[in-house]
Amino acid sequence: MQCVKRIVAVAALLGVTVSAHAQGLADRVREHTFANGLKLLMVERHTSPTVAAWIRYRVGSVDERSDERGIAHLLEHMLFKGTKTLGTTDYAAEKPLLDRIEVVAQRLTLEKAKREKGDASLVARLEKELADLEKEAGTYVVKEEFAQIYNRNGGANYNAYTSKDGTTYLISLPSNKLELWAAIESDRMLNPVLREFYTERAVVMEERRRSYEAEPEGKLWETFLASSFNAHPMGQPVIGWMSDIANLTRTKAEDFLHRYYAPNNAIIAIVGDIDPDKTIAMVERYFGAIPPGVPVPPVAVEEPPQQGEKRIEVVGDAGSELMIAFHKPTLPHRDDLVFDVIDMLLSDGRTSRLHKKLVVEKQLVAGIGAFSAPGSRYPNLFIISATPQAPHTVAEVEAAVYEELEKLKNEPVTKRELEQILNRLEYEEARQMTSIGGLARNLTEYEAIAGTWRYLIEHRRQVATVTPEDIQRVARKYFTRENRIVGFITPQEVAKQ
Repeated sequence: MQCVKRIVAVAALLGVTVSAHAQGLADRVREHTFANGLKLLMVERHTSPTVAAWIRYRVGSVDERSDERGIAHLLEHMLFKGTKTLGTTDYAAEKPLLDRIEVVAQRLTLEKAKREKGDASLVARLEKELADLEKEAGTYVVKEEFAQIYNRNGGANYNAYTSKDGTTYLISLPSNKLELWAAIESDRMLNPVLREFYTERAVVMEERRRSYEAEPEGKLWETFLASSFNAHPMGQPVIGWMSDIANLTRTKAEDFLHRYYAPNNAIIAIVGDIDPDKTIAMVERYFGAIPPGVPVPPVAVEEPPQQGEKRIEVVGDAGSELMIAFHKPTLPHRDDLVFDVIDMLLSDGRTSRLHKKLVVEKQLVAGIGAFSAPGSRYPNLFIISATPQAPHTVAEVEAAVYEELEKLKNEPVTKRELEQILNRLEYEEARQMTSIGGLARNLTEYEAIAGTWRYLIEHRRQVATVTPEDIQRVARKYFTRENRIVGFITPQEVAKQ
C-alpha cells in the first residue's frame, strides 16, 4: 500500500513538473518568419556551449507523383554530395562532364525502359560511356566534405532522414560554430550539385534489394502498406519500387529539388546556447536572399473506405510475424487523440494490456507493440505488430489481439488507467525535450505536420479530455472486420507442410 502511495505521489509530481515545463516552453520558444517564407524556431538554453540545428522540409514521399516515387529519399542521399564550392576541386571543369553524363544517362534510361525491345548493343555502349564519364568526373570529387568540415569543428549527430511527411537534416555542434553551419547549409539550399547521381542511384537500388527484397520483414512491411492504400500515395514505399528508382534521372531530381527544397517549405529549429536576436540576424544574412520555391501542394486524392478485410501473406526464410491494422484519421481529428490513448493503453510499457496478457500471462508472443503509421499528414493506420513465441501460431496471436480489442468496445477504461496513461505520456514528452536535439526535432516535426509547434502543448491538454466513452466509441467505429488489414509472415518450412 505504501508503494502504491509513493507511485501516485511521484505521478502527481511529474504531472506538475511537466505542466510547468509546457508552460515554460510556451514562453521560451522564439519564432521568426523571413520574407522568403523560411520559418525559424529558437529556444535559448545555456546549460552547455552547444546547439542543435535541424532543417525540416515539408516534402516527403507522399508528395511524389507516380513517375517520381523514391525521389525524395534519393535526394536525401544526393544533398550530401556538395555544392558548387564544396565537394569539388574544380566545379568549372566538372560541370561540362556532369552535363555529358546526363545526356548519356537519359539515353540509356530510355533504351533500358524498352526492355526486350531495346537495342542490347546500344545499351552496352552507353553503359560503358557512362562509366567512363563518371570515372573522369570522379577525379574532381571531394568525398564527404560536409562531414569532414563538421567533424573538424566539433560537430556530432550529423544525419538526415526521409519519411512520408518530410525530409530532415540535423546536427549538433559547439555554439561558436553556428555561423559555420549557416554558411554550409545555406550553400546547400541555394547551390546543391547532384554529382555522382547515377552511382548513388545504384547504391539506393542495392539498399532496396538488401533491406526489402531480400528480407521477409521488409517485404511484409511494404506489401502491407501498399495493400492498405488503393488510391492514396501513403501506400507507396519511401525508397520507391525498384523500377521507380531505375528510371529516376538527375534532370527529374533537380526539377523536384528546385521546386520544393526552398525557404518557403523549410523550418529551421535552433536550440541551445544562442542569442535569439543575433541568431535571427545571422540566418537573415545567409538564408534571407535565397528565393522561395513552389509551395508543396496538398495531396488531393482521398482513400476510399475499405469494404472488407484484406489479408497479406509473405512466405520467407524468417520467423512468424503478424501485423493488424485499421484505417484511422490523423490530427487534428479528435479521434486521433483517442488513438494516442489507446496506443499507450495497449502497448506502452510492461503494465500495458497487450504486454501483460500476451507476453506475461499467455506467453504467446516474444514482443508486441502498437503505433500509428506510415505518416501523419494524411489519414493513416493504427497498427499492432507482434512476434509469435514458438510453438504458438499467428492464428492464436491474432485471436488474442481481437479479444483485447473487444474489451475496449465493451468494458469502460478505468479512471486510474487514464491517469497512468496521461502521466506516462507527459513524462515521456518532457523527457524527450530535455535534450536540445529532442526539442529541435519536436519543434520542426509539429510545426511541419500540425501547422504549429504549439501542438506540443495543446496535445497534452487535449489528450486529458479523452474519456472512457470516447475510447469505446472509437474502438467500435474503427476496430471492425471490414476496416481491417492483416499481414503475416509464414516461414518457408511451414508453408511447405
